[in-house]
Amino acid sequence: MLGDFFSAFEFIFESRESRAGTVQVGGLEEFGQLTLTHLQLSFVSLAIAVAIAVPIGIYLGHLGRFQFLAVSISNVGRAVPVLALIAFFIAFVGVGFTNVALVLVLLAIPPILTNAYVGTAQVDPDTVDSARGMGFSEAQVLTRIELPIALPTIFGGIRTSAVNVVATATIAPYANVETLGIPIINFNVYGGTGQLAAAIVVALITLACDAGLGGVQRAVTPKGLKLAANPSGAPKRRLFGLIPRRSVQPS
Repeated sequence: MLGDFFSAFEFIFESRESRAGTVQVGGLEEFGQLTLTHLQLSFVSLAIAVAIAVPIGIYLGHLGRFQFLAVSISNVGRAVPVLALIAFFIAFVGVGFTNVALVLVLLAIPPILTNAYVGTAQVDPDTVDSARGMGFSEAQVLTRIELPIALPTIFGGIRTSAVNVVATATIAPYANVETLGIPIINFNVYGGTGQLAAAIVVALITLACDAGLGGVQRAVTPKGLKLAANPSGAPKRRLFGLIPRRSVQPS
């Protein structure tokens, strides 16, 4: 078993003949290019999803209405097969980067929208009323009271979406986009070693994204919320420091 992993790591850094023996595959140059495209696709898709979902979720949460909309979008986004969406968008944008990016945006929106809505809507109403009584405008209530409290929950949704997007970007080769999914879906060329090598790189990227966004999530958590979650002030034990706050679903 360990031998398979060592071979996979070697495959990442050193090219070798394909299973058919006709071309050279693997190596740092190829994996570097596949990783770069994978990251570009994931980043663009996640950024667009954040730009769409966060403002809508915060606004709906501030109003305290249309909970059914957030729930419905979340449920629909999880139910639609990704490959079916790729096939659907071929009729409108063809195959390529734009096709897969649209699919990944639709995949990323539900967790972010749901968490943005829940994080804003769950702010203590008494706190909001007190701010209004002190003369805060609706914009000030949103930006100075609700948003800081909601940020940790919002980043929980972004973390979930980031993991989903990075993992799902492996199917991009079906739309003619060369990501780390190339070795995974082309067993006849790369073999099992190539599949394992690509899976290892995807897993490392996913863990790095989760850890990085987890650090941001902890950084934006107000001190008051940290103290409320841990009144004694004792440090919490964490497995590698990477226990995330996952997406929440509105009841």
